[in-house]
Amino acid sequence: MGSGWSQDQDLQQNQELRNTSPQSHHNDAAVVNEEPRKSMPQSSKSIETNKTMEATRVVGFPHNYEEILKEADSSIDRSSMDKLYDQLYAGVFLNQKHKKYWVDKKSKGNCFMLYARDLLITWAENKRFWHWPLVQDSSDVLLPAAELLDVCWLEIHGRFNTVRLSPGFMYEVVFIVMLKDPAYGWENPVNLRLILPDGSRQGHKENMVEKPRGKWIEIPAGEFMTSADQKNGEIEFSLYEYEGGIWKRGLVIRGAVLRPKA
Repeated sequence: MGSGWSQDQDLQQNQELRNTSPQSHHNDAAVVNEEPRKSMPQSSKSIETNKTMEATRVVGFPHNYEEILKEADSSIDRSSMDKLYDQLYAGVFLNQKHKKYWVDKKSKGNCFMLYARDLLITWAENKRFWHWPLVQDSSDVLLPAAELLDVCWLEIHGRFNTVRLSPGFMYEVVFIVMLKDPAYGWENPVNLRLILPDGSRQGHKENMVEKPRGKWIEIPAGEFMTSADQKNGEIEFSLYEYEGGIWKRGLVIRGAVLRPKA
């Protein structure tokens, strides 16, 4: 299923959880009781509850989720698997809303959004060249986006460590952008590049003149396969164009998404 969590690891963590005090359960993973008490008969309701909990145990925990949630902006309710997954399906902000982490409901794979403030954008802090308006996230939270006012040197980079991605998935990296009117300077295609931990590279060009205006669109940077025995490390993804020397305007950068490819 790509969760990256073996059954033996799951059983070991659940045993550790049972050995902790009730007060510590708030900060640990949800407890899954696998062995019913043999000293008293079970009602049909308790039997059904155990079956449900066993089914939940089989689902397992998201890959590396405890390490990821150490950077969560708010506390996470781990009192049950259902509550945990409800929060992870909805998404959790990380690092003061610079990132967002969620679990894809269908594949159970880890997904991440790196917002514009988490990207390296050349001249981003110069108000002559870039503006930082607030735009709505998918959860209706207002977050800063990077709006291009006028530059001839367009260069945007993102970095991410693949150890946080679920193994066994084909991942894609896409930039989320919008072209606003007035937009000019897009006669030359922009370059997209993805550099993987082993140093291999992918690259292609995108013609921005043909893109729609006034709506968020996805610009793919590349894709790659994750595996349990792969050499994890940092990937770098880029969107750039500076060879033509043409001044550009109208591009809004919301961020970049890393997610299992549908």
